[in-house]
Amino acid sequence: MSDKNDHIKDLSRRNFLRNSAVTGVAGASLASGFGAGALVRSRPAEAATNNEHHVEPGELDEYYGFWSGGHSGEVRILGVPSMRELLRIPVFNVDSATGWGITNESKRVLGPNAPLNGDTHHPKVSYTDARYDGRWCFINDKLNTRVARIRLDIMRADKIVTIPNVQAIHGLTLQRVPSTERVFAAGEMIVPLNNNGEHLDDPSEYWTMMTCIDAETMEFKWQAIVDGNLDNCETDYTGRFVAASSYNSARGMTLPEMMGPERDWTVFFDVPAIEAAVAAGNYTTIGDSQVPVVDAREQAHSGRNPFALYVPTPRSPHGVNTMPPEGKYCVVSGKLSPTCTVFEWSRVAEWFDGGLSDPRDTVVAEPEVGLGPLHTTYDDRGNAYTGLFLDSQVVKWNVEDAIRAYNGEEVNCIRDRIDVHYNIGHIKASLACSRDVDGKYLTALCKFSKDRFLPVGPMHAENDQLIDISGEQMKLVHDGPTYAEPHDALMIRADQLNPSQVYTRDDPYFAETVAMAHADGVTLETDNKVIRDGNKVRVYMTSVAPSFGTTEFRVKQGDEVTIVVTNMDTIEDVSHGFALVNHGINFEIHPQQTSSVTFVADKPGVHWYYCSWFCHALHMEMSGRMLVEPA
Repeated sequence: MSDKNDHIKDLSRRNFLRNSAVTGVAGASLASGFGAGALVRSRPAEAATNNEHHVEPGELDEYYGFWSGGHSGEVRILGVPSMRELLRIPVFNVDSATGWGITNESKRVLGPNAPLNGDTHHPKVSYTDARYDGRWCFINDKLNTRVARIRLDIMRADKIVTIPNVQAIHGLTLQRVPSTERVFAAGEMIVPLNNNGEHLDDPSEYWTMMTCIDAETMEFKWQAIVDGNLDNCETDYTGRFVAASSYNSARGMTLPEMMGPERDWTVFFDVPAIEAAVAAGNYTTIGDSQVPVVDAREQAHSGRNPFALYVPTPRSPHGVNTMPPEGKYCVVSGKLSPTCTVFEWSRVAEWFDGGLSDPRDTVVAEPEVGLGPLHTTYDDRGNAYTGLFLDSQVVKWNVEDAIRAYNGEEVNCIRDRIDVHYNIGHIKASLACSRDVDGKYLTALCKFSKDRFLPVGPMHAENDQLIDISGEQMKLVHDGPTYAEPHDALMIRADQLNPSQVYTRDDPYFAETVAMAHADGVTLETDNKVIRDGNKVRVYMTSVAPSFGTTEFRVKQGDEVTIVVTNMDTIEDVSHGFALVNHGINFEIHPQQTSSVTFVADKPGVHWYYCSWFCHALHMEMSGRMLVEPA
C-alpha cells in the first residue's frame, strides 16, 4: 500500500513541477504544437538490479567524466560509472588547497586584474580525427566572457583569454577533423559594436558574434557578426562547418520580445569561406581590438550569404548536437517547442555550394518528442536521447525512423522514456561526441533535486543521474547530489587519457620562475638561498619529505618577498604544500614541481610556515620561520 501511495505522491509532484515550469513561461505562446504524444507518461525510473555497474574498492573506473563546475568556476573530474569525484580543477576561481589564484604561476595564467570567479558551462576535450586525444580540455566562463584551456597531462589550466567585442560566452565547441586546431565560442548577449557608451539606448545597434580561437596559441583568428543571440554550438565531422542556435532572432531587450517569434534560427557558419575573406583582407576591426571581423548578418548581403546560413527553427532553439560516429546529422532542440529539428550536414554543404534555394531544405526530420527538449545525445545504434526539461524525462528515439516519418511514412520513432529527478538540463552519453560512441551510459544533469536528499537549508543540492542505455530500456544506475551548478558533462574512455604522475623539470608551467632563478644564479634543484635586491627578497628552498631546505629566513618590514619552493621528491603522490600562517598563503608543490608566491612582509615578528599537504610520518614537524624585522 505504501508503494502505491509513494507512486501517487510522485505523480502529483511531477505534475506540480511540470505545471510550475509551464506557468513560469506563460505568456510566451507555448501553443506552438504541443501534441498529445508529448504528454504520454513514461514508466518510472527503473534501477538496475545487478552489480555490473558497481566499481569495487581498488578497482578503476571505465571512463573519466569531465563536469563543468558552474558557479564555482572550476571543472570537476568524476570516475564513471562509480560517479566518485576524483579531482576539482580550479580555473576561474581562487582555490585555497592548490593555491590557484595565489601563486605567481597561476596568476600568470589568469592574467592581471582577473575576476576571481566564473560560471563554467561546457567542457570540451580535444580531438584527432573526431576521437579524443587527451591533450586539452577547453571550458568557457559565461560570467566574464572567457575561455580557458586545461592541460590534461597535469590537469591545470595553462591559457585563459578574454573574448573582445562580445558579452557572455555560452556555447563552446571544437574542431574535430583533422584535429582540434580551432575553438569556437558563441557570444550570447547582444551589445553595441563598438560598446563604448555611444549606443546605450539604441538596440538596433546591438549584435553578437561567433569567435574562432587558435587552439595551439589561444590567439583570436576571427569573429563573425550575426543576427540574434547565440546559444549552444557544434561542429561537423569534416572541419568545414560550425552551427549555433539563436534564441533571440528578434534581438529583443525584454522577455516577451525575445520569445515572440514562432521560429528562431539555427545558424551555420562556413569556416573556410570566412577564413578566405580574412586572408584576402576583407574584414574590419572594432574599437581597440585587432581581431578580424566579418559581417555574417543576413541584412549585410544582398544575395546568398557567403558566411552564414540562417535556418528557421522552432522555438527558442537551444541544444545543438552532431550525431556520431560519422556526423551525418545534427539535432537542434526547440526549448519552447515539443520538437527536435534534424539537419543533414551534407545538405548544409549543398546550400553553401548553391544547390538549395530554401534554407529549410537542410531539415530532414522534426519529431515531436515531449515538453521542453533542451539537449540531445546518442548511442552507437542510431538512437538519440533528448532531455525534456518540463516533462523531467529522457526520451529515446530513432533518428532514421524520425526521417521516415517526416517523409510521410506511418512510423513511430519513440523507443523509450524514463523519468529523471527533476527538470533535466544537459544530457550526455558515453563518448557520444566522438567516433568512438559506445552506447553504454548516459548522464542526466538535473537542475532540481527537491526531496531526493536530506535537506541542508535553503540551498538544495542538484542531482546528477547515471542511466544505463546499453539495452532496449533505459535503467537508472546512480542518483547523487552535486554542488551548484554543473551545466554540462562528457565521458571519455580511461585509456584515452594519460595524466602525468610527476612533473618534468622542463615543464613550461613554471618556466618563468625557472628563468628568474637562473638570472639569480640559483640552481632550483639543489640551492637554498636568499637573494636580496633592494627591498625585493627572493627566498629559494627545496622540499624533501619531511623537511624544507630552508627552515629560517629573515626579511625587513615592507620588503616584497618571493618564496620559491621546488619539490625534489620523485615518488608519485608525495606532494607538499607551503602555508604561511596569517598571510593568506597556501599552495601545492607536487613531485618535481616548482611553485612560487609574492607578497609584502608588512607584519613584523615571527611567522611560521609549514607543509600543508600530508607527506610523511613527521609531516607536522615540516616547518620553518620567517623573521620580519621592524622597519
